Amino acid sequence: MKSKNSRVHIDNNNARIRLKRIICDHIKYLSHKPEKKLIILCVGTDRSTGDALGPLTGTILKRNKNLPVKIFGDIDNPVHAENLHNIKKKIKTSYKYSFIIAIDAGLGKKSSVGYININEGPLKPGTGVDKDLTEVGDMHITGLVNISGYMEYLVLQSTRLSFVMKMAKTIADSLKLSVLNLETERKQQLKLKKI
Repeated sequence: MKSKNSRVHIDNNNARIRLKRIICDHIKYLSHKPEKKLIILCVGTDRSTGDALGPLTGTILKRNKNLPVKIFGDIDNPVHAENLHNIKKKIKTSYKYSFIIAIDAGLGKKSSVGYININEGPLKPGTGVDKDLTEVGDMHITGLVNISGYMEYLVLQSTRLSFVMKMAKTIADSLKLSVLNLETERKQQLKLKKI
């Protein structure tokens, strides 16, 4: 049995591979069935460098045209506080049988900045800036982009874009590897069933 919460620092040389393993373990542990539509929901806004982690991750993922997932949220069409509820309703209507991985930026202790956390259960977006938004997801990934505790909006605005880009690329690469790994396993299971 795996731990409920797992994290990897972006400076870890094997960050992408370690994250891929953790993501795959979480998806399997949470009983994702291959017939469920895998949805990646990238939350955030392009109006703040720190809060752009989700949209940047979505933009990078959408470059992979053959990924068997549906991606919501990118730089051109971000999922944020004003449209999150409607996007959640759209997913529920269009993809009744789905498994959602939600992604968002987060703030934490100085010693936690740079960590990517993978957790079971829904994402609670906006908690770092005292917003009460609708929860979403079967599991979620949070990248800790800066320190919390004082003037959170300003902290998010002053977060270095290069740092957020590196984190978005790491998350996107890990998700791509995870999705491809799960798809390969699904195809192997289908072959075994035919034998």
